[in-house]
Amino acid sequence: MQKPISITAIASISPIGKSLDETWENYQSNRHFITEKNLNNKSVLVAKISEEAKQDIEALRLSDNKYKSLDNTVLYAIYASRKALKNAGWKASDNFGVNMGSSRGATKLFEDYHKDFLKNNNAKTLSSPTTTLGNISSWVAHDLQTNGPEISHSITCSTALHAMLNGMAWINSGMCNKFLVGGSEAPLTPFTVAQMQALKIYSKAKLEEESFPCQALNLSKKQNTMVLGEGASVACLEAGKKENALAYIIGAGYATEILKHNTSISTDAKCFQKSMKMALGNLKPKDIDIIVMHAPGTVKGDLSEYKAIETVFKDNMPALTSNKWKIGHTFGTSGALSIELAVLMLQHQKFIGIPYLENQKHPKNIKHILVNAVGFGGNAVSILIKK
Repeated sequence: MQKPISITAIASISPIGKSLDETWENYQSNRHFITEKNLNNKSVLVAKISEEAKQDIEALRLSDNKYKSLDNTVLYAIYASRKALKNAGWKASDNFGVNMGSSRGATKLFEDYHKDFLKNNNAKTLSSPTTTLGNISSWVAHDLQTNGPEISHSITCSTALHAMLNGMAWINSGMCNKFLVGGSEAPLTPFTVAQMQALKIYSKAKLEEESFPCQALNLSKKQNTMVLGEGASVACLEAGKKENALAYIIGAGYATEILKHNTSISTDAKCFQKSMKMALGNLKPKDIDIIVMHAPGTVKGDLSEYKAIETVFKDNMPALTSNKWKIGHTFGTSGALSIELAVLMLQHQKFIGIPYLENQKHPKNIKHILVNAVGFGGNAVSILIKK
């Protein structure tokens, strides 16, 4: 880490809210935002944005004729980015950079276009430009009228934190002093859910029978309980320590696992061990108050990350939490939503725990929070922030 970087704004649209006030209020309760959705005549568990938020997205879609053909991943990203920019006080003339990512990209549009192709043996005119991954950042940059660099990428579920790493690198290089970073995901589609079910990692819980269908961080669970969620989350990064900063990024780490299987990581998540140690830098394990874990709700995924934390922190285990029990796993957006939770806990000096876990550690003061994310391919990222 060369120099501290300020997070001067965060904004999101997710199942838990569409504003920071609403999001924080909903974090105070033990309520989860997982519900049911009918996909291909089958009821599956998902975490959807609210009806009010859907209306906002539809209004955005209809506000510009060019936006009518865009996938929700793009519209979610535009919606959150507009709010973040306003909160940070940025102007188009600042020529800030944009790095938005997504694990899946324009999933619904791609599925719809492909279904139409199989039926008619002919691709529709906009089927390519509206489903490319670069579609997200380019439309965000267009909407915000910035002439700075624009980058889109997919690094599966650690995408948003890789976007943050990239924005930090541009800022530290001196090539750009402001960067808008984050992720967007709209994966609540038949094929995407079916893919997760095929991996046998999706929750089979029944809402009427289970108080918390996603058991993220429950290390004694016997079944996988991952549930998909949707939304976008972005952060405004600026060089140096700004007076209006919500938090400062003081450490970052990354690592890639040597895989034995397409979806696996080692039983003690060596990629997380490396990324966390790198992010800590000169800080000692006892200095970390909270870790917002990736913890997707799978048996092996949750346990391997926990073992990695045990290995690194030993007798100085921080308080541990995750938000996936509440809002599901939003794939490429999830790391940014974890950063949002971390920033809110720093601001309000309140730990948000998990209601079904007993004897959770609660820090008295919150100064340093580590945020983890990892995706298929073992691409781990750890970001360290402080107040």
